[in-house]
Amino acid sequence: MSKKTASSNSIADTLVDLLTPSDGTFDLADVALVLAAHDTPNTDLNSYRTHLKSLYDAVEETAGQMTLDDTNPAPSDMAEALSKVIAGTFRYRGDEENYDDLDNANLMRVIDRRKGLPVALGILYIAAARSQGWNVAGLNFPGHFLVRLESLDGNRVIIDPFHEGQILETPALRDLLKVVTGPTEELESRHYSPVSDRDILVRLQNNVKTRRLDLGQMEEALETLKSMQLLMPDSSALCRETGFLHLRLGQVSEALSALEDYLNRAPQGPERSRIDTVVKDLKQRIH
Repeated sequence: MSKKTASSNSIADTLVDLLTPSDGTFDLADVALVLAAHDTPNTDLNSYRTHLKSLYDAVEETAGQMTLDDTNPAPSDMAEALSKVIAGTFRYRGDEENYDDLDNANLMRVIDRRKGLPVALGILYIAAARSQGWNVAGLNFPGHFLVRLESLDGNRVIIDPFHEGQILETPALRDLLKVVTGPTEELESRHYSPVSDRDILVRLQNNVKTRRLDLGQMEEALETLKSMQLLMPDSSALCRETGFLHLRLGQVSEALSALEDYLNRAPQGPERSRIDTVVKDLKQRIH
């Protein structure tokens, strides 16, 4: 077994351990760091964990200086404390100049460079808010990851981690939606829906995969897809995508296995019928 394969397996094992605690919860930022370590598996993550702890401590200190309500802080106050620390003290920004840079989706590189994609920066805001016990969630907003903060009495604000944690009111959200999806799109309740931590990490890794494919790094993109499958093991769509990437790489047996997994998970429909035909063709090619 090569050193690279052994390291990849070790990271996969670590991910499985982190994703399956007995209470069903996991540390979002820590899992993102382990995913980031895939390219440099010998990296010591302790310095990055120490940095995150410093960030969380700074949020706690800032919240104390602002005299936030300990039992029910206002969402706007939470947003201000997070922005003061993450965008102010630690100077995190969205990378507008080199948005498609692969480093922008790697949490280690984001920490090193203090800039990244909305979802990578959003993970920092979510983790920092959770460190204070605040109610926070990522949102199912298309094309631009957003974060929601909520008080115990149901008041909410939505912040943009890419733009220094600024609060977005409804008109700004409507304008942003039209920018990322087109002028005919209108705000709907689904755009405010919270997403799970696994969804957030899949969104992060999807950015990594897309950039790898754009760079022609198909083997690396396949490894990223495998990490996404660890996050969403029951996803038929990921099985299908993995199968076709194996095919692009000329790995017919592996493609067949992945597409058979797709058939075991996918609902009946035209796409499933199409993949069934592909699987039969692959079996003939192998035998």
